[in-house]
Amino acid sequence: MRLTIIALFGLTLTFCKPKDRVVAHDFSKVDIEVILKDSFSIRAIAVYYDTLLGFGFNKGYGFINLKTHKTHIINFEKADPNEIKSNEIAEQRAVSFADNSFFSLGIGSPVRLRKINFDNKEERIVYTEDHKKAFYDSLTFWNDSEGIAMGDPTDDCLSIIITRDGGDRWEKVSCVNLPKTIEGEAAFAASNGNIAIVDDHTWIISGGMKSRVFYSPDKGRNWEVFETPIVQGSSTTGGYSIDFYDKENGIIYGGDYTKPESNLANKAITTDGGRSWRLIKDGSDYKSCVRYVPNGGSKEIVAIGFTGISISNDYGQHWRELSKESFYTLRFINDSTAIAAGKGRVARLSFK
Repeated sequence: MRLTIIALFGLTLTFCKPKDRVVAHDFSKVDIEVILKDSFSIRAIAVYYDTLLGFGFNKGYGFINLKTHKTHIINFEKADPNEIKSNEIAEQRAVSFADNSFFSLGIGSPVRLRKINFDNKEERIVYTEDHKKAFYDSLTFWNDSEGIAMGDPTDDCLSIIITRDGGDRWEKVSCVNLPKTIEGEAAFAASNGNIAIVDDHTWIISGGMKSRVFYSPDKGRNWEVFETPIVQGSSTTGGYSIDFYDKENGIIYGGDYTKPESNLANKAITTDGGRSWRLIKDGSDYKSCVRYVPNGGSKEIVAIGFTGISISNDYGQHWRELSKESFYTLRFINDSTAIAAGKGRVARLSFK
């Protein structure tokens, strides 16, 4: 499929990432500016620095220039049938950027992972999987060459695919090299938030009958698994999202979306790299996505879901509801501004 993304957005895709600095924000309110309204539902977003937003929705993917709000949407149902076959249409719930490319992953079988290259303006499918149990939940990259996606088990381990060449080729990790899952242990494609990465370290949260953290210290070459105290034991319970501020401090958030008002064992923190987790008992109900505020020193955390937006300014110990506005997923573009998406809209959140 030929694309005109570069011409549409007028972007120069070369940026310098600012150095981290610790700032005490102590946010107490949020302003919400809707920048896109449509009929689709968005559960996966990715930000290319602070300029370009990529997102996946139930029938395709799209882009928003965060400075001009100009959009470009690929809707598979409206595409040329010679370019998109009907059995390739699946909800796009995992997306990511790497170098000058955007990746969009369909969740269900037959799985299709697309690479959209901004240099030659072309889209191509770089990974397929036709297993009847295939269902992918999350996608991210360690760097411009190496990336990882994870999904529900097709055998007796999580489905993990890895690329080492910029996303042109992906290989599925053998169950021989992964910790075993139990029956009913899987994950939730709720916010593209199942994987957390800090440098070479990688954490994956599972859910369902068992909610554990799978950990790799070396970009997916070796793995071990840690228990969590998060609510678990049914198909709708467990950790829905995980984030790490650094290689020691992390948080899991979730619960049970069928009991959204419950805050029973729905969030936990670690200070030892995920080896042990401690439940947070204070307030705040089910959430599908959790993120540390950049440069907050792991003190400030935002959680978001269809139940609203909540924040903690004390390492997750206490939570304050900032808004009842419903969203599914969130990514920060700087230490006071984030982009959130959900049913029918994308919005800029300004924390104050």
